[in-house]
This record gives sequence, structure tokens and C-alpha cells, in this order.
Amino acid sequence: MAHLSPPSALASFSPWPYRFALLTTVCTLPLLFVGGLVTSLGVGLAVPDWPTTFGYNMFLYPWSQMVGGIFYEHSHRLLGSAVGFLTILLTVALWTTERRPWMRWLGVVALLAVIVQGVLGGLRVVLLENLLALIHGGLAQAFFAFLAALTLLASAEWQNRQPQKTVPDAASVQRLSVITTVAVYAQIVLGAVVRHTGSGAEVHILGAVLVTGLVFWLVDWIVQSYADHPAVLRSALLLRRLLFVQLGLGVLAYLGKYTASGAFLSPAVVVLATAHVVIGALMLATGVRLSLRSYRDGVAPSTRPALSPEQVSA
Repeated sequence: MAHLSPPSALASFSPWPYRFALLTTVCTLPLLFVGGLVTSLGVGLAVPDWPTTFGYNMFLYPWSQMVGGIFYEHSHRLLGSAVGFLTILLTVALWTTERRPWMRWLGVVALLAVIVQGVLGGLRVVLLENLLALIHGGLAQAFFAFLAALTLLASAEWQNRQPQKTVPDAASVQRLSVITTVAVYAQIVLGAVVRHTGSGAEVHILGAVLVTGLVFWLVDWIVQSYADHPAVLRSALLLRRLLFVQLGLGVLAYLGKYTASGAFLSPAVVVLATAHVVIGALMLATGVRLSLRSYRDGVAPSTRPALSPEQVSA
């Protein structure tokens, strides 16, 4: 028999927050890619002014003049503006249709984050501060993961929750999923340091070894403990597949950049390094969603001793 949701679960459910959250998340991915190209190509200062573009209103800058590094930097600005506009629509949708107050405030957090992100990007141009570029890149990854989590929380899947099942190792798996996700983000930050400063590659490689061990440990544990939780299992397997892709891209980008033949593979290295950034973002988002699902679907068995018949009758 099909499971019937309680009337309170989906009676007031509106699909619009989920739709806007999904659209904003999807559009943020190409923004990350173009931002990665800007860094890989070293054209972050191709447009020297902000918020204008060579004195033009940003949205009125002639397309015919978008050549060379200007094309990448200005495209990044336009995509950022589009994501900002979509985030406004998402926040409005949450405040007008969402019945959960905490979800409405998460929309405000998303809006504030995208505003801060835009200002950081502009100040990096005006102040010529490399540290701002690092913060800008790190916040971009966190913002994407936050949107991915918001999409899950706004979905019918989340609101049509099934009863939690007892999982013997639930607490340990949940902690490990959070630790792994934090490690993925730390690795992303280390990668940003390497990309912006050219140093720290050895630490980044050690971080990759650590993240690989954590992901394999987590996925193996979930396969054993959450075998009858399809959503959790799918997220775990996706995380492992993304890891394989990420490792391959990282090795190829490293060989292309740090070996003698790297000079002949410059365009390929740019694409590989940028794809490496995007897959890292997908790993982070998958880790966040995996953590949320592990807490939602599994609960540790009760540690309280069972009452004896005498205690019950008393």
C-alpha cells in the first residue's frame, strides 16, 4: 500500500520555493565555472573599475568590446548579477509561500550572502587585495553548497518525511559525514590558496589523501548501516563517484602545470583546473545534502534500559 502523507505535511506545500532554489543553484554552477576561468587565466583585473565597466553601466557595456580577458571578467559579473536576482526571487518566494519560519530566514541568509559576495568581488578589483580574492572564492563555494541544502529543505521529498528508522551506528555515521564535509571544504580552501598564490601544493596533496580516506570510510559505513535508506545511499555513492573524477582532474592538472610538458598544454590545463574547482563544489554540496539526509532518516537506538514488568505495573 502506498504511503499516505499526513495532512499537515504537504497540505500547505508550495512548489515555488523549491523551483526558485533549484534554478538558483543550477545557475550558480556556471558562475563558479566562469569565476574559475577568471582565476585560471589571471584576468581578474581585466576590468579595472567597479561597479561600472570602463565607465559604462555594467549592463550597458557593448558586447563588441568584450574581448580577451574582459570577456571572462565581465561575463562573470553578469552571471553574478543574474544569480543575485534569482536569489531575490527565491527570498520573496520563501517569505510569501513558505509556512516554516526558519526556512524564510534561511532565504534572508542566502540574500545577505550573495550581497556580501558581490561586494567582496568588487572590492577585490578596487583595492587590489589578493586576500579578498581568496575569501571571495571560498564564500562562493559555501554559497553554492548552502543553496543545494536549501533546495533539499524546500523539496517535497524533505517535507514528506518518512518515519525515522533505527540505525545502530547512526550517531557515528552522522558525525563522520559532517567531518568529511568539513574536510572537503578545507581542501577547497587549500586549493584556492594554491591557485591564487602558487604555493602550498604539497599540503593540498596531503589534504586530498585525507579526504579520500574519509570519503571511502564514510561510504563503506553508509553502505552497511543505511542500506535501506535509498536517498542517503544515493548521496554517498554520488560523493564517491565525484571523488574519482576530482582525483583524476587534480592529477592531470598537476601534471600539466608542474611538468615540463605543461607549457604545451596551457589551454587544457586551464580547463582541467577550472573543472577541478567545479567538481569540488559539487562534492561539497553533495556532502552537505548527505549529512542532512543522514540526520533526517536515521536515529540511534535508545540507550535507556527497558523497564521490567514490575516497574511498569508500579
